[in-house]
Amino acid sequence: MESYLKDQFGDVKPKNSSEEALQRWRKLCWFVKNPKRRFRFTANLTKRSEAEAIRQTFQANFRVAVIVSQAALQFIQGLTDYKVPEEVKAAGFQIGADELGSIVERHDVKKLGGHGGVEGIVDKLSTSITSGISASEDSLKRRKEIYGVNKFTESPPKGFWFFVYEALQDMTLMILAACALLSLIVGIIMEGWPTGAHDGLGIVASILLVVFVTASSDYKQSLQFKDLDAEKKKISVQVTRDGLRQKISIYDLLPGDIVHLNIGDQVPADGLFISGFSVLINESSLTGESEPVNVNAINPFLLSGTKVQDGSFKMLVATVGMRTQWGKLMATLSEGGDDETPLQVKLNGVATIIGKIGLFFAVVTFAVLVQGLFARKLQDGSHWSWSGDEAMEILEFFAVAVTIVVVAVPEGLPLAVTLSLAFAMKKMMNDKALVRHLAACETMGSATTICSDKTGTLTTNHMTVVKTCICEKVMEVSESGFEIPDSAMKILLQSIFNNTGGEVVNSNGNGRKPEILGTPTETAILELGWKLGGDFQVERQKATIVKVEPFNSLKKRMGVVLELHDGSHRAHSKGASEIVLANCDKFLNAEGEVVPLDESATNYLKDTIEKFANEALRTLCLAYKDIGSEFSAESPIPIEGYTCIGIVGIKDPVRPGVKESVAICRSAGIVVRMVTGDNINTAKAIARECGILTEDGLAIEGPDFREKKDEELLELIPKIQVMARSSPLDKHKLVKHLKTTFQEVVAVTGDGTNDAPALHEADIGLAMGIAGTEVAKESADVLILDDNFSTIATVAKWGRSVYINIQKFVQFQLTVNVVALIVNFSSACLTGNAPLTAVQLLWVNMIMDTLGALALATEPPTDDLMKRPPVGRKGNFISNVMWRNILGQSIYQLIIIWYLQTKGKSAFNLTGSDSDLILNTIIFNSFVFCQVFNEISSREMEKINVFKGILKNYVFVAVLTCTVVFQIIIIEFLGTFANTHPLSLSQWFVSILLGFLGMPIAAGLKMIPVGSC
Repeated sequence: MESYLKDQFGDVKPKNSSEEALQRWRKLCWFVKNPKRRFRFTANLTKRSEAEAIRQTFQANFRVAVIVSQAALQFIQGLTDYKVPEEVKAAGFQIGADELGSIVERHDVKKLGGHGGVEGIVDKLSTSITSGISASEDSLKRRKEIYGVNKFTESPPKGFWFFVYEALQDMTLMILAACALLSLIVGIIMEGWPTGAHDGLGIVASILLVVFVTASSDYKQSLQFKDLDAEKKKISVQVTRDGLRQKISIYDLLPGDIVHLNIGDQVPADGLFISGFSVLINESSLTGESEPVNVNAINPFLLSGTKVQDGSFKMLVATVGMRTQWGKLMATLSEGGDDETPLQVKLNGVATIIGKIGLFFAVVTFAVLVQGLFARKLQDGSHWSWSGDEAMEILEFFAVAVTIVVVAVPEGLPLAVTLSLAFAMKKMMNDKALVRHLAACETMGSATTICSDKTGTLTTNHMTVVKTCICEKVMEVSESGFEIPDSAMKILLQSIFNNTGGEVVNSNGNGRKPEILGTPTETAILELGWKLGGDFQVERQKATIVKVEPFNSLKKRMGVVLELHDGSHRAHSKGASEIVLANCDKFLNAEGEVVPLDESATNYLKDTIEKFANEALRTLCLAYKDIGSEFSAESPIPIEGYTCIGIVGIKDPVRPGVKESVAICRSAGIVVRMVTGDNINTAKAIARECGILTEDGLAIEGPDFREKKDEELLELIPKIQVMARSSPLDKHKLVKHLKTTFQEVVAVTGDGTNDAPALHEADIGLAMGIAGTEVAKESADVLILDDNFSTIATVAKWGRSVYINIQKFVQFQLTVNVVALIVNFSSACLTGNAPLTAVQLLWVNMIMDTLGALALATEPPTDDLMKRPPVGRKGNFISNVMWRNILGQSIYQLIIIWYLQTKGKSAFNLTGSDSDLILNTIIFNSFVFCQVFNEISSREMEKINVFKGILKNYVFVAVLTCTVVFQIIIIEFLGTFANTHPLSLSQWFVSILLGFLGMPIAAGLKMIPVGSC
């Protein structure tokens, strides 16, 4: 079966599957009882293609509209008189939402100019570039009433009755309902009401029970996904309101808000550029054009849903929600859904195979039962005369055959995956991991390699400058800073407070520590400036920033050009120590004077960098260059000829628990590799502290790795444990080789915009929830909400739990399938009747399908899961261990039921007219209790102790209790409808004992070695 599943259903990947592969497996699943339910959590390829067509049409129309609008502007003289709507005036504003929308949507420069440019729009929106809008409740309420809220129209959530209707779409249940109706009509005609209605009402009641239990399970599942979707949409942005910079949800944005955006952010609403540097916007999501657009004072238009590819800037929000281009696009698109997971596809394959076998057995069973009836009538010579009882008998045979299909087609198998994933995803939220794609949770259980960032993932990301080397002197940084010559201090503070992506706010100058905004690295450097007595606002006023090149992981440096009061310009550079130092040809000596950087000084600085790095400190080099008065904003920032101000050493301690988590991963057979942009000595020191770098491990730098040939990489990659000074392309190359050449299942962490390719390429992309950019988060499969490596280990444990839980459920369900099929088929062939009736089989189907999935697919993970090797890319889903348990249990149950069928009457001394009914009730009861105890045995596929932690799983205990209680009710009180007879205490004891004996049998089976494949 495994090879068939791999051949026919193995083309679907955890992500980025081709449409051909998705279409192929759907065609193979031709026998499906309830397509709506079975394929609910698979991609709707029809809707997806429709959505893509709509998107392309929208993009084409939008491009044309912008071009036409811009061309038409050449012929328009001035601005036609704009009349402010009365309600807008009454609310205290001077421009309406539609007018704002037309300016931004059409890139209408002339209309914008007619309103006084961006400054004019700011005034008309009653806001301020420096202070933002008022955060008073009344002011915000008025804005919402006039301009709307920043939310998109969403389809209403599906209610409980929708899932009831969906469950009723089951083809076999419809046929059974028709049988029940016929049974009711014939029964009432033959025997009158209510006696003749019992059989039909029994089937109807069973169908309704199945439908309502199924609908309840599905509805609860949909609520879990709804909660997860709400979590995925939680995006915060920094705005200025009431003069204070603060974080708010993008859904709380209003026109007039001043938003601060950086590289990797998503533009949260349509708006206008206020100020910023080197801004490149990727508008491909709206226009389909891959070429980034320069946004500046000349072209100030920003569109919701686009991405900041480079730069940092302030933006004025103009239109929000459904008035934005992105909102209009989202409203026209139908959701195509997530791609199905490989496990869902495999289980659809299993369900299809068993369904075909079940259909064959059902047809043969029906044929044998009808043939038996015909044979009896031929013997009696009454084959030309048919009574109502005989018609009812044929109807019952047909109902049994249909119910065999109900039981045989394990419709719940693919849905059990979704149930288990939904349960795991909900629990993982509590463990600080947000799963964005279903398949990631499942794939993480097979992970064999984790490529982790260092900063913020393995370390705390709470950075402090603890050492510096300035003016040829290495100094510890105390609370009061350190002493250096005034000239050096002046240039150092100018560099710290101007060449930064951070900001100091609420600086009140009374000695209290100010609030510092920015990345942890920027915060550490700005805190150093504050300790040295510097003032952010004062330093900013001493010079004008002309050009900024924000930090990115390719250049590993950032730069700024200042215009000083005398009209001259000065460039500042900050970044990776070796890279910035290599661009310097001068440095500050002990007196703070600028002197040439000779070989001895270079060696001294390089030794200092290495010494800091060996102490696990991140090192940055600060440098400057005077460039005269000829510089313009269009000119590139110089690369060479800098004067080295000094080296700073930043302490970023290892997170508590990381060493233990790395050890857990190692014992689980998962190789942890550190991939960082830091200095190699810093990386090695941290890697040793975390337990990643071992004696036989290799640490390599990105540039060296890049130059290696494929043959060298074959030998090198298995040994690599640390890659330092790596670029995003190095990370991408490492991931690709691990996946393709070494067939590893790779998980990769990332936080920057440039990490997106590696996150996309990896089997599981893990983005940092705190430090990660929106671009990185969008490319990721899982968000690590606390940026902690220990959480990644937890995700791996939950992934394994999902995989194992599904295996347990499959083992349990296949056992029931095999036994129910063979019992009814063999009985029909040998005795001419089926011991398990339609109502009984429907109850068994519910035990093994919905209730079994709830019990086994929601088992929480144990620490033992991380003591076994990973499944990897080539592992068999239905393993030898599962086949051993399935066949062993099936044989035991078949022997028990066959013995009861052949020797049951004599064993229980059954005589009289009710003997057949009592015997069939004992068989049914024994069969159900075999499943109850088999469910307990299935909690562990290899371990004998199956009771460990059972009471902690409340769902499991509740399902078992409900099954037993309802079984008692069916036997003792619902005999008329379920074709059962109340049993004596001794008969109950034997039924339960026969079920219980399956547990020692299961324990004995687990001692038989079969290998793990």
